[in-house]
This record gives sequence, structure tokens and C-alpha cells, in this order.
Amino acid sequence: MNFIKTLLIFIISINLYAQIDGDNIFAEDQIITVDLVFEDSDFWELLQANYQTGNYLEADLTITDNTGTTTINQVGVRLKGNSSYSHPGNKKSFKIDFNEYVSGQNYDGLKKLNFSNGFKDPTLMREKIFFDLCQDAGVPAPRANFASIYFNGELWGFYTVVEQIDDQFLDWRILDDDGNLFKAGDNFQGNSGAANLVYYGDSQTAYEDRYELKTNETENDWTDLIEFIDFINNASNSEFESELENYIELQEYLRSAAINNLFSNLDTYTLSARNYYVYHNQTTNKWEWIKWDANECFGSYSGGPGGPNMTTLPLNFTVNNRPLLQNIFNSSVLYNQYLQEVCYVSNNLFNTTELDFIIDNFKSLIQDAVFSDPNKMYSNADFINNIENNIGGGGGLIYGLKSFVQEKTSFISGEIDCALGSEQSLEIDFKIYPNPASKELFIQSSQLVKSLIVHDFYGKKIMDAQINSNSKQLDVSKLKTGIYLCTAELETGIRSTQKLIIRN
Repeated sequence: MNFIKTLLIFIISINLYAQIDGDNIFAEDQIITVDLVFEDSDFWELLQANYQTGNYLEADLTITDNTGTTTINQVGVRLKGNSSYSHPGNKKSFKIDFNEYVSGQNYDGLKKLNFSNGFKDPTLMREKIFFDLCQDAGVPAPRANFASIYFNGELWGFYTVVEQIDDQFLDWRILDDDGNLFKAGDNFQGNSGAANLVYYGDSQTAYEDRYELKTNETENDWTDLIEFIDFINNASNSEFESELENYIELQEYLRSAAINNLFSNLDTYTLSARNYYVYHNQTTNKWEWIKWDANECFGSYSGGPGGPNMTTLPLNFTVNNRPLLQNIFNSSVLYNQYLQEVCYVSNNLFNTTELDFIIDNFKSLIQDAVFSDPNKMYSNADFINNIENNIGGGGGLIYGLKSFVQEKTSFISGEIDCALGSEQSLEIDFKIYPNPASKELFIQSSQLVKSLIVHDFYGKKIMDAQINSNSKQLDVSKLKTGIYLCTAELETGIRSTQKLIIRN
């Protein structure tokens, strides 16, 4: 991952890529500063009163990032969160809407930003680490960064700023924003309201308490989601195994599921059945799985007393009534593909070599800002200790960042042999040439290559080509000069990735 980030910084510095909305907000190695000035002196009471209604409170904003300082008047601010809001202190998560009062207003091309308060995270870096790794793995997820927040000139706290999942995210990450985007509903009523992808018949009303439609609200047509759920639940075992890839970006989803397992990120579909989005890509006619809300990764969410041991979580862990995961784990073909993704992420991204380096860098970057946070939920000593080791607290055990990664990788190595890894398998089974390429790319393999997916180093999908022979010529003349990742799906179900350099 360090190599990838170095390449990314190099690419940006020589302007090989066009600017993407939010690049300044989410640029690496910075803590942005946001000062919100409310006209009402009792702004905090008003914000709390608006929490239940979801109404915004008007404020003027001054923001400082790597481009300088900018003031924007009349933005909307509201408190947000579920369990994170329950913390008794004044450090609540919140959202800024730049065009709530001024139509078309934005900052850095973005209409909304989310600010997470670090609930159950003494290190205040879990969510940033998780989403960065997803980006590096080519898994759809919001970008994140660090922010110091002031209310009416008073330092309020140190936050994680998280990208909004909306049409702008779809534009740059999915390259398509015409389809239906659904958010898993906030479920606090058990399975009665869970976004569990269980089939409840063909009536839309049976699903409206479980999911939220975020695009195409006027049409309000949920037929595609219901058809997807119908397939997941009612296809035969052989149909599910052979046709799932026609419904969902399968490699991305399996890698996404692998990342959840490695981080023991269970406050999502795996256990709580919330905190995810699905988007129906109209270009590919496939569903894409998008990450959301990862403050309780590194094993901080167990679902209550008697939950699983987070460092020895079975590779096929899920709970009942999660048919998408259960059917994948029950198929030997799909489960083997999933294990390939576990190995890829473990070998290349989720290991002590990669993550210890990142954690140390973040500690150096944010420690002074964390120590200055007057409303943080944990002490300075907790911040230091929890980076290395587990700590106890009123909410139970909180795994240390480094100790969790060490224990989890040790467990994984005892469960599955990832010694060959995706990179070495790639060298044996799959070749692209010439590399660097400019106009034509040739694909050669001893096995049938079914498809080739090209991502840039932002994780944005650039190309998805179906391959029908052992040697295939591909036109890459429209790709910009830069460095890309090519993922090939072989007939054996193996997915392998290697670097591609384009020079035009």
C-alpha cells in the first residue's frame, strides 16, 4: 500500500490525472480546519433539538485545507449518527450541506460532507485506515480525512471527515449515476427492520422500512432491487453459483467481504445488516456494493454480549438471514474465489508491514490535534495505548490497532495458505504486454481469461472488458498516461492483479 500511495502522490504532482471533486479536502498528510459560525448563541441547543427532525441550522463556514482558506456563507449544519449520538458528551457527529440555503453552492466540487466523532475509537483513525485500504484495494468506499472543528471560534473537537455517497461519488467512482442507489436503513429493531437482503415478496412496501432510495426518488421504482433480492433467495444453488456475476460486480463484492472479515467490521451486512449502499450501474447492469460507516472496525462491534472473538473470527462468519453471504459461503466455487480475495488483501494490504507503517504516520500527523480536543471521549493515554495494545473501558474491550492486526494475521495464516498469493499466481497464469503500452494491449494466459477490469490508482473503474480467447488484443488508446491496476478473472475462478503502465 505504501508503494501505491507513493505512486498516487507522484501521479497527482505531475498532473497526469484530471482533478476529481474533493481532491483538496481528501489530499493526504493534512488536517483540514473548519470553523462554523452560528448566528444564534444557543446554537448547540438548537442543533440538538433539530436532531430528531433532521432539520438544518444555518451557519457561515471558514475552511482551511492545502489550497488555503475559504469562507462560504449560509451552509446547513445538522447533527447525525445513531449509537454515536448516544455518547453523553458534546462531541456529536454532524453533516454540512453547502447548498441547503444557496442552490448550487459547493466547496471543492462537493455538496455535502460528513464529520464522524470517533465513537468507540480512542485512536480516532480507524475509519480513515479502513476507507484508505478499501481505496487501495479497488473497493468502492468513500474517501476520508482528518479535521479540527471549531464552533463560533471555540475548538470543538478532532473529527474524521467522510465523503458523501451521492451522485458526485457515483460520477467519479462508478462512472455512472443514472441508476438506483439504495442505502441500508438504520436498523435498531432486530430483523424486523434489517436490510438483510431477504425476500419478502414482490411488494415494494415490504422493503421500504429496510432500505432508503437515494436517487430517482420521483420515479420511486424499486423493481430492480426486488428482482436482485429475489434472485439471491430463490435461485437454485447451481443458478446462484453460475449467474451471480451477472447481477453484481462479483470480484469487488468478494474483496469487500474479505476486507470486512479481516477488519472484523461487523456493523454492516455481515451482522447488523446496516451501513452499506448498493447501486445499480446502468452501464454494466450490475449492482455495486459501497462501504459506509466503519468507525467500529478493528473488532469494535460484536453485536452485544456473547459476540464472537474478533481476532479469531471464522473466515465464513455471518449470522442467519444473510442470504447473499450464506449462499456464497455454501458454494465451493464462490467460496474459493472469496478466499482468493482474503489472500490478496492479506498479502498486499492487511498485514503488519503495511499497516504498522501507516498507523505510525497517522499518529505523528494527528497526535497534537487529538491531545488538543477538549471534547474527546477518551484520554490522551488511551490514544497512545490503544495504538499498540488492547484497552478496557466502560463499553468493554477495545482492540489495539497494531495488536489486532498482528493477532488477526496470525490467525489467518493458520486457517488458509496464502503463501503463493495473488501476485505470484498472476505471474504464472496471466500476462499483459507490452507494458508500458500505448495503443494496443495483448492478454495471454495458459487458461481462459473471462474478463479484464482496469482501475486507476484512485480505485476508479476505467474499463471492464469481456475476454473470449486465450490471447486477446485490447484497445487502450483512450486511457490517459498513468499507472493502472489490471484484474483478470480466469476460468478457474482465480482473480489476479498486476500493474499496467500507459504512455501516450
